[in-house]
Amino acid sequence: MEVFETKASPQFPSHTDTSGIATAVLTSWSEGIADHRPEAVASHFTDNALFQGLDKKHGIGRAVITAYYDKQPAGLRAEFRILEHRRLSPDIVLAYAGVDFTFADGRVLPVHLTVVLQRSGRNWLISHYHVSKIE
Repeated sequence: MEVFETKASPQFPSHTDTSGIATAVLTSWSEGIADHRPEAVASHFTDNALFQGLDKKHGIGRAVITAYYDKQPAGLRAEFRILEHRRLSPDIVLAYAGVDFTFADGRVLPVHLTVVLQRSGRNWLISHYHVSKIE
């Protein structure tokens, strides 16, 4: 299973760049969605991640996340903007983003996304994911 790994280089953030960490993880997440690779998307989450998607159901773990993204239609894209971010501890980053999910037919669904990112060695993984529609 693929796992996102941060590297101290111009294209990947250092472990001290909170905005860069969130951007890098969400970029890889959105690429997996665009490629319709549910297992690749789930690989960006911890094994015991708490996940709530737009279906309002919550679940724990990569199997739940893989099943959720497998149900999403081909051609779906996720474009995000980091709105807020902060470090909660040396190994925990909180990020709040605006995300536009664009369907193959051009429909756009704007949402708010909150993620908690957890460092595991050189990797940053999503340990908590909560998305909500913008009404």
